[in-house]
Amino acid sequence: MNALSFLQQVDENQERILRTYEELHCMPEPAWKEFRTTQYVAERMRKMGLKVIAAKPTGVVGFWRGKSGGPAVGLRADLDALLYHDGQEETAVHACGHDAHTAMVLSTAEILSCSGFYPPGEIRFLFQPAEEKAAGALCFIEQGFLDNVDYLVGIHLRPAEEARYGQASPAVLHGSSLVLEGTIYGQASHSARPHLGINVINAAAAVINAINAVSVDPRVPASAKVTRLQAGGEAHNIIPDRALFTIDLRAQNNETMTELRDKVERAVKAATGTVGAQVDMKELAYVPAARVDEEMLEKARWAIREVMGEDGLLPPIITPGGEDFHFYSYHLPRLKSIMIGLGCDLVPGLHHPQMTFRKDALLQGVKILGLIILKLLNGS
Repeated sequence: MNALSFLQQVDENQERILRTYEELHCMPEPAWKEFRTTQYVAERMRKMGLKVIAAKPTGVVGFWRGKSGGPAVGLRADLDALLYHDGQEETAVHACGHDAHTAMVLSTAEILSCSGFYPPGEIRFLFQPAEEKAAGALCFIEQGFLDNVDYLVGIHLRPAEEARYGQASPAVLHGSSLVLEGTIYGQASHSARPHLGINVINAAAAVINAINAVSVDPRVPASAKVTRLQAGGEAHNIIPDRALFTIDLRAQNNETMTELRDKVERAVKAATGTVGAQVDMKELAYVPAARVDEEMLEKARWAIREVMGEDGLLPPIITPGGEDFHFYSYHLPRLKSIMIGLGCDLVPGLHHPQMTFRKDALLQGVKILGLIILKLLNGS
């Protein structure tokens, strides 16, 4: 199969691609509970004749092995939806485009497998759970689904302020994000005798000031801020002896994140010590920053030009948001990976429960993914 033939096949399957998206959109499931979605994707891949292996507890991988000796290429999508409170109930909503990502990767697999194409190598279609928990990629790595994969491609819808319909970026350069939780321990006493206690609110105030004073190289985007603080109870005349706080850290590269974390942890311990309090800290969540592979960058640029023309090709998008996709190259250094950013006039923004976008952009996404696969396998 050549590039022109694949592009024609996408146009001919437009209705099926959009219907696939609508079906997935109607079954939103939160992280680690993507049971219906997993079953849906698995059944579709079995009908394609792919070898299908279920992940634990959710997620699924389709294996398509062709001629031996060629590279192994992976296409990755995420399955989970987000939870929102609707009155008294919690409702799952696809507000980050994971239904769209799954539809594009599944449709790419379907068009390639039904066209008589026989890959000179191997293609793996990876549908991972729990991206929103920053845990699905690690789960797939631990279960060996990325073993011996040479190239990995992902795709993500982008908000309108980053990319409009008819535009795409060859790489979304997510930053590293880290959430730390701290517990401050003081000494309770009557508020009339504060000298007998250690007030954790004073310690927390010192922590906030210390974190705000932390600095790293200003040429690299980075931030650290307290995002939650809880201390004291209903009684107003007790010096509180315990406080809970969280710190959100962001950095555009992994080296800066390491430096920032070290400085923040030292600042927190020093600050609590100024009032005689103690502090324990633990990591709640972490994702690494993107790493750019120049070979993958060039192949992605080529595919976008073929689909959207030179005017539709954007530079790499730098964003402070995090993505667990980057765990793959972080833990598997030999893996060459890229995440495409697809413009689709998405408003009002990712993670908004009323998020909407132009559905016909999915056809462009399928075309880009298919061309990258053909380029990686055929080399021309």
